[in-house]
Order: sequence, then structure tokens, then C-alpha cells
Amino acid sequence: MALGDRPSQPLEPARRPRPPHGTPLDEIGRYVDDDVLSCGQRLSRAWEHSRDSGAPVDPHLAECPYCHAAVQGLAALNAATTALRKRTPPGTQHLVARVMDIVRHEIRLGPMLPLNDPTRGLQITEHTAATVLRSAADAIPGVTAASCRITRADPDVGVRVSITLSAGLDRPLPETAEHVRRSLMDAAEQTLGLTVTAVDCTVIDVQATTAPPERADTIPGGPDSPP
Repeated sequence: MALGDRPSQPLEPARRPRPPHGTPLDEIGRYVDDDVLSCGQRLSRAWEHSRDSGAPVDPHLAECPYCHAAVQGLAALNAATTALRKRTPPGTQHLVARVMDIVRHEIRLGPMLPLNDPTRGLQITEHTAATVLRSAADAIPGVTAASCRITRADPDVGVRVSITLSAGLDRPLPETAEHVRRSLMDAAEQTLGLTVTAVDCTVIDVQATTAPPERADTIPGGPDSPP
């Protein structure tokens, strides 16, 4: 090799081509919003984690009944849509149109809760009710709801609400928890028609409270301070 020649660069290993298409649910996901389950976990994260065999064990996803039920439903839907595609390969838009009813009515409905109706025929999904109750908690200054679970408290129509939240320290935490309980009870009974027998509040985080600015007449040396 001559002195002026540059050493040849090693050839880069050939890159593995990415598959042009994922599963049918990957394509459907481009057209629908990512739902938040009743436990506060995103549906897409539970699904992706279940498909990744090399992912570390997530204690929440391993034990949460909401994530488990959602993943089972999505797995069944994925198998059905894959078989359908092999039998009669439709376009993406047509495939989405054919399975959206299943997605809406089977995967996203989740557990049903009875409403306090004389006919005992009205029900509401837990996901919908939990969304309303989280909003009621968020409406309280200094409170941010993290997760909300609603379970039947008796065979009749009573339900029990368990909510986790982050709260400010501008007032004692027991007082904040009582505000949250009253707000959730009002929203459940007056807005939704749910009969709530108990509300369990768990504070999992606290928020820093900003002190109010001092008035000029209270600052030493201020214009209105005594000489």
C-alpha cells in the first residue's frame, strides 16, 4: 500500500430491513385515540409491554386486573383480525371500519356498574364513571387525581370508590381528603346516579405550595413601615 493511500474502511454490517407492516392493531392504532384504563395506565403501554418478551417485569402490569383484561381482549382481537386479513385481504380503511365496533364495545367498555334506577336496567361503564370522578377531584384547588377504581360494594347498587391523588400542602391533608370525598360523592350521586357507600383516598404525592407575595407595607423599610 502506498504512503498516501488511506486505509480502507470496514464495511458496515447489513441492516435488517424493517417489516413494512406491523400487526393489524398497529395499523388500527393510527386511527384511534390511546385510552387510559381505570387504573391510570395507558392501553397502548399495556399492549406493547405484553408483546415484548424481553421487557423487564412490571409489577403493576403483572398484577393489575384492568391491564390484564385489556391485554386479553386485544390479543383476541388481534388474532381475529389477523385471520380475517389472511382470508380476505381488505384495505386498511376497510379493516378499521369492520373491527371498530368490536374495539368500542368489547375492549373499551370494561366492567359495568349499576345506576340507582328504579328499573335496575341502567348501567354505566367503570371507565366512564372513573373519568367523571377524576375530573371532580381535579376541580379541587391543589389536587391532581392519579387513578380511580370503582367496585361493587354489595350485590345491589352500592359501589366503593378508591382514588389516589397528589395534593398541595396549603391545608392539612385530612381536610383535603374530606373535600375530595364530598366532591366525589356529589358527582357520583347527583351527576351519574351512582350510589356510593365509601370513598377511599390515598395521597401518593404532595405538591409544593407557593407562598403569597408580601405586601409592601409589611416589608421592613417599605414605604408604609413605621420609622
